[in-house]
Amino acid sequence: MVIESIPKAVGFIYGLLAFVALAWLWYSGRFTRRRALPFLIVSALLGFLVFAPVFPYQLQMVVLGNAAALGSPLPMAIGGLLLFIVLALVFGRIICGQICPAGAVQELMHLVPIKKCGRAESRAPVAVRAGVFVVFLAAGLGLSVNLLALIGLPAFFHLTVASASFFVFLGIVLLSATVYRPFCRYVCPYGALLAPAASKGLYRLRRTDACIGCRKCERACPTGEATPAAGLGECYLCGRCTEACPVDGALVYGRGK
Repeated sequence: MVIESIPKAVGFIYGLLAFVALAWLWYSGRFTRRRALPFLIVSALLGFLVFAPVFPYQLQMVVLGNAAALGSPLPMAIGGLLLFIVLALVFGRIICGQICPAGAVQELMHLVPIKKCGRAESRAPVAVRAGVFVVFLAAGLGLSVNLLALIGLPAFFHLTVASASFFVFLGIVLLSATVYRPFCRYVCPYGALLAPAASKGLYRLRRTDACIGCRKCERACPTGEATPAAGLGECYLCGRCTEACPVDGALVYGRGK
């Protein structure tokens, strides 16, 4: 389904523009899950139409040194990936929340009204993803193996249904209806780089003195990052916590510790 006549640069440009728009929505206090929905839909569609901006796969191509698949010179692709890591260091994981197609299809699938599995705390998925990241680097740099292709990420968005790997990633997407973002939380190599940056984010969600300690935000958070001691590295800025908060101004996005 990928339309080869549309350059992949369209995905990168969209990623930048969407990031600016979403950051402004959060900064101005206008972000809602309803307003985020169009971004999720457009991001998912771009994944199928031009296979961009699928950031984890772009990182895979950088590791393999495959500039042809990137659609841009290798230094430019590296610069783009580093840029969004810096943006995560300032604004948090907006790129993961609503912009990356791999995350968008899982977020949309999680909206299916079926029973959800209990939320996983942040530490276990992070440990698993760290191990996968080591395997990812070893496979790519040492063996020139495309791990994300084996998982079926490109086959899924290319709708290559004749490939067995297509059904691997399809299974992951279907699983995300009940388990929140399994690919993002347990596998994504780019997320393994963005999380440490986001944990030091200049702008982040924080509680104010207006908080009444009702813990509704903690129960709404699908990653366990709404607890007071959380580092927010696994916060996807999905908006569930702010939507659940009953007190205006108790949970805000802004500069803070």
